[in-house]
Parts: sequence; structure tokens; C-alpha cells
Amino acid sequence: MSATKRRGIVLAGGTGSRLLPTTRSISKQLLPVYDKPMIYYPLSVLMLADITEILIITRPEERHLFERLLGDGAQWGLRLDYATQDAPRGIAEAFIIGEKFLDGAPVAMVLGDNIFYGEGLGRTLRRAGRAGDPAAIFAYYVQNPRDYGVVEFDADGAVRSIEEKPSQPRSSYAVTGLYFYDERAPAMARALKPSARGEIEITDLNRRYLDEGVLKVHVLGRGAAWLDMGTHDSLLEAGNYVATIERRQGLKIACPEEIAFRRGLIGLDQLRALAEAMGQTDYGRYLLALTEESRTYLSDEIEASPRFVKPR
Repeated sequence: MSATKRRGIVLAGGTGSRLLPTTRSISKQLLPVYDKPMIYYPLSVLMLADITEILIITRPEERHLFERLLGDGAQWGLRLDYATQDAPRGIAEAFIIGEKFLDGAPVAMVLGDNIFYGEGLGRTLRRAGRAGDPAAIFAYYVQNPRDYGVVEFDADGAVRSIEEKPSQPRSSYAVTGLYFYDERAPAMARALKPSARGEIEITDLNRRYLDEGVLKVHVLGRGAAWLDMGTHDSLLEAGNYVATIERRQGLKIACPEEIAFRRGLIGLDQLRALAEAMGQTDYGRYLLALTEESRTYLSDEIEASPRFVKPR
């Protein structure tokens, strides 16, 4: 694998047809999930993986909305670029669209409607990113595997097969919307033939790596949560989940400002400026509190980096 620093992609395109009429005038990934826009959640996943150069792929007519919300990412110590997908031609097309941005670097891609959360998640992501595996994906035990790509393991835990929405699933482990690939991902995606529905399937890309014997699957255990937000019910469930955790702990899930601060991407003065710009909102008061106190509980999302200095 190339020694080039890994870059990230958030795929935030698609029509959001299952969320109509809500998505008739706005992207699904800009909808609120409790106290923040949906796209903050996948973006935070890449930040936890120590990825700071990220491409946001949107529909053409919605690109300006994302740019208005996120800017160039400098406020969080990131570099954000933008590209568009004018029609839903498959998840794997993101690597073709992002080929110029990636510029030969390995890539981590996360779907724009996915939430990942749990103790140890950040460490898991960073280990996966640094392991040097040509391809790594993440599996999660679900009750309804027919709705997902499904990974089958042999008795020794090695990957045996991957199937897309099988009628008779060979396991209950779904492939989540988070993928780590080497620098070959754009070329391999370009070589795939579109499926019967006319899309370049991510499952087919995973099979290519599996056929080479280099696909690594990380299983997210019971302590982790993976939520996708493609329907009205799942969007409501995700919001309720985030609200419950945040109210119980007093700590925020997927707060880019906090992650940037704790990972050493921005300093105390920048965090204070971001807090003050929020005014007297709960979100702003939360950020301001981070500048005024030293929290003793270190979960993955507020994990200190070697460069982190506690506020005095």
C-alpha cells in the first residue's frame, strides 16, 4: 500500500426517495438528527480515524448547501473538497468521482446517512487505517440481514463470501457503510460492470478484494452502535438514540468541534470562537464549557491526543 496519508470520502448524494416528502427540497444528509445535521455523524467518523482531507460528494443542486454548512473545513482543522454525482449510479462510483481528489492515496469512505458510535470506536478506526490492509470493511450483527450486504465467515472467522441483499442470508452480519481501501480503489471500481439495476455495486468491489484474499472484516461488537437513516422510522430512532445518550452522559456524539480540539486540530482560542459563534444555544454552551473545564471521562470522541493540553 502507498505510504501516502489516507484521504476520506463522504458520499452524501442520492435522492432520499424513501424520506419523501421531507427530502423534496433538501438533501437527506442535511436533515437534523437530534441536535446536529446528519452529515456531522459520518464526517466525525473520518475525523476519529485521523483523516483530515475529505471529499464531500453531493447532488449538483445541493452542493452549495453543503458548502454553506461546512465551508472548507478550516474551522475544524480539515481540508474539505466537494464533487457531485448527478444520478445514483452506485456507491462504488464515488471512487471514480473522487479519483482526482485521492491522487493515488488510500481511501476511507463512509455513507452520509450512517451513525457509528461506541467505546473504542476511534481506536478501532485508527488501527484499521494504519494496519496496511488493502481492503477493510466493518460488519455488524443485525436482525434483518436480507436488507443489507451480508458477509459469511468460516469456522475460523475468515471471510467466505459476501452477498448483496440475499433472500437466504448465510449469516446475520451486515456490511456497514464504512470502507477502507488501498490506492487501487478507483481503478478497480472503474473496471466493474454495472449490475442489473445499472449501478456500480460496492459489494462487487468487495468481492474483487476478497477474490485476491486481501479483504479484512472488522466485526463491531455489542458495545457498538451502527444506525442508518434511510427511512422515517430509522431517522426518528437515530435521533432518539442520540438524545438518550447525550442527555444521560452530558457528552455529545459526533461533535466535530470537540473532536478537532481533542485531536489537536484546533486550539483553545479557536474552540472558544466557535462556541461564541453559536450564541446562547445548548450546543454553544457545551463547546464553551469545554474551554472552561477539564473533563475527566475520556471516551473515544473526547480522547486526548499526545498534542492535547487540558484547559487551565
